[in-house]
Amino acid sequence: MNIAPTNLAIDRERLWSTIMQTARIGATAKGGIRRLTLTDLDAAVRRWFIAACEEAGCTVRIDEMGNIFARRPGRDNSRLPIAVGSHLDTQPSGGKYDGVIGVLSGLELIRTLNNAAYETTSPIEIVNWTNEEGSRFAPAMLSSGVYAGKFTRDFAYGRQDRDGLAFGEELRRIGFVGSEPCGAAHHPLAAFFELHIEQGPILEAEKKVIGIVTGVQGMRWYEATVTGTDAHAGSTPMSLRADALLAAARMIEAVHRVATRHAPLAVGTVGLIEVRPNSRNVIPGECFFTIDFRHPEDRVLDEMEKELGTALPAIAAETSVTLAWQRIWNSPAVHFAPECIGAVREAAAARGYPAREIVSGAGHDSAYVAAVAPTAMIFVPCEKGISHNELEKAEPEHVAAGADVLLQAVLSMDSHLAEQGRA
Repeated sequence: MNIAPTNLAIDRERLWSTIMQTARIGATAKGGIRRLTLTDLDAAVRRWFIAACEEAGCTVRIDEMGNIFARRPGRDNSRLPIAVGSHLDTQPSGGKYDGVIGVLSGLELIRTLNNAAYETTSPIEIVNWTNEEGSRFAPAMLSSGVYAGKFTRDFAYGRQDRDGLAFGEELRRIGFVGSEPCGAAHHPLAAFFELHIEQGPILEAEKKVIGIVTGVQGMRWYEATVTGTDAHAGSTPMSLRADALLAAARMIEAVHRVATRHAPLAVGTVGLIEVRPNSRNVIPGECFFTIDFRHPEDRVLDEMEKELGTALPAIAAETSVTLAWQRIWNSPAVHFAPECIGAVREAAAARGYPAREIVSGAGHDSAYVAAVAPTAMIFVPCEKGISHNELEKAEPEHVAAGADVLLQAVLSMDSHLAEQGRA
């Protein structure tokens, strides 16, 4: 693949200023962002993004899942667009960079092309995917999953948060149910590139500026409810208790053991726990918790799931409780498109940035988009690998480097598709 003949570079100060500007929407006291999907703050940043894209000359379309597509025309608008993007929603105590830099670097890419009066052959789009995080509405990457045909719209609309509020109703409430059907058949892409912080420590440890992401490891989410008996903490002998929290604690240990047996590549996490009735002098009668398993190979995830399926019921029997558990999400391992990976690799080399190939340990919308369009990702370092945390930090020069590689990869793909005569 030939590198596009251009010396264009993004405006680093403008990009950083834009990131800091949007970070005020949902800003937390510790310097992070709390901007949960389909909240009023999510609606506010969406409105800001649409206005900025329209000011940059883009035409904005919204689909029925609230995914936002902002298109800059090309010389041949009969061609499918080359898209870039990520997400603007955050974790409850999220950082300034997770997802955000992928969307705002797309905006900076458009602004850079406008300033240079550079006309691409294909249209260029920026995408903001709805509910990437999955922290309010599980599973994660919900709307890109509908786009790729992995979930139905009705399934997505029916997902509820912990307060019983449905995704579809909240999407309507904030005014972002678009008229366009959601799906690659209705809105196809020629290619998709996503810039993101690594969310791990490898690039920083190896002093690499760019991660050339070749794929995403497999992920599975489970929900478990343990039911015992509420009873008085002072008058119920230890031998006669059915303590749901005690049982859940042992099950959480089992999650850790299963993941450890398949280390170093496997990881297992229990990140959400709810205890009922949650009173200091009542033995817990019910405990709900989540499980997150990840590994680059789906066969290993099968083994981990089988081991957990043996361990959890055994613990329930030993502790005189009942257990209900189910897998609620399965995202198989993904391998990105060689032509898109090549565009990123050559762009990093052309810019002279130290780079390495890497597999993503975190889930991203690109994992679903890859099923319906050629896709690749670009990683930049984040300090100590910290993410999903208000202390998340990325250096301005690294974010700018990632945006430069994104720009060059898109221009290279545009030239490649034009040479091949592909729409």
